[in-house]
Amino acid sequence: MSSNQSLARQRAQLAPGAMVARPLRVAVLVPCYNEERAIAEVVADFRAALPDARIYVYDNNSKDNTAAAARGAGAVVRSEIHQGKGYVVRRMFNDIEADVYVLVDGDATYDASSAPKMIDKLLDDRLDMVVATRIDTEERAYRRGHRTGNLVLTGLVAHIFGRAFTDILSGYRVFSRRFVK
Repeated sequence: MSSNQSLARQRAQLAPGAMVARPLRVAVLVPCYNEERAIAEVVADFRAALPDARIYVYDNNSKDNTAAAARGAGAVVRSEIHQGKGYVVRRMFNDIEADVYVLVDGDATYDASSAPKMIDKLLDDRLDMVVATRIDTEERAYRRGHRTGNLVLTGLVAHIFGRAFTDILSGYRVFSRRFVK
């Protein structure tokens, strides 16, 4: 069964406690700071990968035209005045109601076409979070110094917890509603 067929099957399932089927509500959450050059591409890519999802871009006091570019690409644009990704993510999780949340950076370093498979993994295996691993050959996937920091932190977590983590700092994740709320 293809990823899109599996996602369609999941959308048609009964909601917990519901008497009628309803579509699965997927929200793509994109925290942004000065991503004017890439945000339209991110919105377009996720619109193509998840055509029924609502795409939310949260601008975090950008000095460029990130918000206008995102709005022009068809995203729902909101803002968070407190500076920092943690504030933005907390605001998004509080504001947005969905069954599945796809969190992705606005710099076009992640593959939107992977989102349906990530959602399928979350739903099929009844998980609360699925984390994508960046492709290490993509230079723009890491800012200067981040590749080494990620290797050190990921290795430390893997050593402590005995798991084969490969990219604990990835900005591309899918969450269940239970986890977010």
